[in-house]
Amino acid sequence: MKTVKLKDGSEIVIRKAEVDDAEQMDLFKQYISQESDFLSYGANEIEESAESQARLIQSANLAENSVIILAIVNEEIAGFVTFNGGFRVRKKHSGDMGIAVRKKYWGKGIGNLLVEALIEWARNTETVRKINLLTRTDNTTAISLYEKYGFIKEGILTRDVCINGVFYDSFSMGFFID
Repeated sequence: MKTVKLKDGSEIVIRKAEVDDAEQMDLFKQYISQESDFLSYGANEIEESAESQARLIQSANLAENSVIILAIVNEEIAGFVTFNGGFRVRKKHSGDMGIAVRKKYWGKGIGNLLVEALIEWARNTETVRKINLLTRTDNTTAISLYEKYGFIKEGILTRDVCINGVFYDSFSMGFFID
C-alpha cells in the first residue's frame, strides 16, 4: 500500500484489490463504461455483479502472475490497473494489462501512479517478464503515458474496435521487465 498526494492536494491510496472492494469495483466499471469510448466495452455491455467482481479479485489474489491494483481517493475507486498472466507454463511470464480512470479524476496523475505500481509489482514477482496491452491508435494520451514508462509499439491490429459502425485500429504495446 502506498499513499501519495495528488497535484490538487488530495490524497490517493494505491493498493491491491481485496474481496471487500467487489461492490465498488462493480460500480466503477459501470461508471467508466459510460465515460470513454477508449475501453473495450461500452455502457450496458458488461454483465457483471459484485459477486463476479469478488471472484475476479479472489482469483487475481491467488495467482502469482495476476493482480488488480486500485487507486482510492476519498474512499472511492478513482482508477485501477489489472494484469492477467498466462495459465500455461510457456505463457506464465507474460500477460495483458488493462487500465481505467474515472473521468472526474483525469489529468491528476493517477494513470502514472497505476502504471508505476504495476511495473513495480511485476518486477517483484519471480514470474512476470512482459506486460502486454492494446490501445487504440488515436488514444494519444494513453500512448504517451505508456511510452513514458518504456512500453514499445509492437504491431497494429486493424479494425480492432467498432463503435457505431466506425472501425478503429489498435497498437499492441509491450514492456519488458528484465
